Amino acid sequence: MKIVGDSEHFHQPYDQDDNYESRADVKREIAIYQEYGKKLVALSKSQVQKLALDETLYDNILKAKTIKINTEAYRRHIQYIGKLMRYVDLEELEVALKNVLNQNSNESAKTNVADKTRDQLLAEGDTAVQALIEQHPEFDRQKLRQFIRQTKKELTKNPDIAVSKTAKEFAKYLRNEIKD
Repeated sequence: MKIVGDSEHFHQPYDQDDNYESRADVKREIAIYQEYGKKLVALSKSQVQKLALDETLYDNILKAKTIKINTEAYRRHIQYIGKLMRYVDLEELEVALKNVLNQNSNESAKTNVADKTRDQLLAEGDTAVQALIEQHPEFDRQKLRQFIRQTKKELTKNPDIAVSKTAKEFAKYLRNEIKD
């Protein structure tokens, strides 16, 4: 009895090719690019600008922000962004993305410190101003006292500090001046 299926008859053309990539591998790679594209679309416009991307990719990321999520058009556009991402070095993009996201966490930490300092200055008054000036001599005592007076005056009218324009300016001034 002769066995049908001699092994030499079942060789595939890609068995000898070292550069062969299966369709499943290609699809996995495409999915990775699309995930990076989704991450980029989720960033704000200023964050995307900091990444120094190709002009075409940058424009399409901004265009994707205008398309409704969960629509077929959005899905196709994300696929297109994934196609454009194939020409981007993912390692460099990952480093730039981490830097941009870390900058934002640093900014939010600065904002938190400025808000706490503002609240402390409003609560304690001149003693807190003196302590702050000893710590950070770059502050202008007169300007600090002026901000405190204006903020307190505004808070008597409306006790919500989140709405107060002067309180926001005061926190911004503190954030810009504190170098730590």
